[in-house]
Amino acid sequence: MTQPLRLGIAGLGTVGIGVVKIIRRQAALLEARTGRTVTISAVSARDSSKDRGVSLTDYAWETDPVALAKRDDVDVFVELMGGHEGAAKEATEAALATGKDVVTANKALLAIHGQALAEQAEAAGRVIRFEAAVAGGIPVIKSLTEGLAGNDITRVMGVMNGTCNYILTQMEATGQGYNALFEECGRLGYLEANPNLDVGGIDAGHKLAILSSIAFGTKPAFNNVHLEGIQRITLEDIRAAADMGYRIKLLGVAQRTGRGLEQRMTPCLVPAQSPLGQLEGGTNMVVIEGDAVEQVVLRGPGAGEGPTASAVLGDICDLARGLRIATFGQAATTLQEAPAAQTALPAPFYLRMALKDKPGALAKVAAVLGEAGISIDRMRQYGHSEPSAPVLIVTHKTSRAAIDQALAELQATDVVTVEPVALRIENV
Repeated sequence: MTQPLRLGIAGLGTVGIGVVKIIRRQAALLEARTGRTVTISAVSARDSSKDRGVSLTDYAWETDPVALAKRDDVDVFVELMGGHEGAAKEATEAALATGKDVVTANKALLAIHGQALAEQAEAAGRVIRFEAAVAGGIPVIKSLTEGLAGNDITRVMGVMNGTCNYILTQMEATGQGYNALFEECGRLGYLEANPNLDVGGIDAGHKLAILSSIAFGTKPAFNNVHLEGIQRITLEDIRAAADMGYRIKLLGVAQRTGRGLEQRMTPCLVPAQSPLGQLEGGTNMVVIEGDAVEQVVLRGPGAGEGPTASAVLGDICDLARGLRIATFGQAATTLQEAPAAQTALPAPFYLRMALKDKPGALAKVAAVLGEAGISIDRMRQYGHSEPSAPVLIVTHKTSRAAIDQALAELQATDVVTVEPVALRIENV
C-alpha cells in the first residue's frame, strides 16, 4: 500500500488554516487525484490556545517550528510563517537538512535566500515548491517551469500586489485620494504589518525577482530590482491618464536586454483597453511572452485564504504524485549571475509639473527637455490656480536617465514650483 504523505504545517494564520480546511474537507478528492492519502502530522504556531475556527486536536503541536521541521513523522514541511530571516529560514534549512521536501508561500525568503536554499535542497535530493509565493491562486510558477518550459522567455510583467491595484482603481472609481484609500486598506486588513512592503513595491518586487529567475535562468537578485511605490500618485495623475487613454498600475517588468537583466517594479501608465489596463480591484495579472507561445495572460485572485491555500495544495499534490522539479526550473548550480541593466529600454514618459504663471515658463521647460534629448509628443494644461499652472507632458521614447537629468535641471530653474512626477508609459 502506498504510504501517506505526512505534512508538518508551520504558521496557522489565514493561509495555514486555509490549508488545514482544504485537507480536511477534500481528503477523498486529494487521494483520488494523487494516489496517496495526504495527512497532517503536526502543526506549529506561537499560541496553541487561540481559536482559529477549525479543530487542531488531531495534530501534534510544536511551539518551535525548527522542532516541527525535524520530526520523523513529517515528509513535507509546509512553511507559512513569512519573513526572510529568523524562524522561517532556520526551519526551512532544518527541514532540508533532515530529508524533508518544503512547500512555502514565502516570497521574501526565496527572493533573498532562494539561491542558497535551492543549492541546499539540490545537494540533499530535496525539493522546494512555492506556487503560493507569487500571485496567490494564479499558477504562474507551474506555467513557467512546466507549460512554457520550451520557450525562450523574452519578457515577464504584471500587477502582483492586490493592495496597490485596489488603491489605484478605487482612486479612479470613487474620487478619493491616496491617503483616504490607504487608511481604508488598513481597516480592511489589506496591508502588511509593515505597509511599505505593499505600497512601496517591496512585496511585488520579491515576486518579480522570483519570476525573473525562473524565466531567464538566473540567480534570484532582489537587490537588482528597481523599486518605486505608489505614494506620489495623485488623483490628478489618475484623471489625466484616463483622459489620455491610460490607467496607472504598479507594474513589474523583467526582460533581458543588451545592457543586462532589467527588473523594475514601478508605477506605469498602460493602455486602458489592454488586459492590464482593465484589471480591477485586488486582482493580480501576470503576462508572459515567449518566442514560441508569443503571449500568455494569467489573471486571478492574488491573495486570500482560499486562493493562496489552493496554490499550496497544488504543490503538495505534485509532491504526492512524485513530481520533482528543480527550485527555479533548472539545477541551482546552472543558474547564471545576471548583470543588472544600468538603464532600462527607452519608452515614452508622462510628466506632471506645476509651473509659475509667468511668460517664458513653458519655453524654458521645452528648452531643458530638448537639451536632454527629449522630444515632446503632446502637452496639456488642466485648470489654472494662482500662482502656478499644472502642466502634463507626454514624451516620445527616451531613457529614464535623460528624464532624471531634465527634471533635476528643471528644479534648479525658477519656473517649477513643486517636484515633478515622471511615470513610464509601458507598451503592453
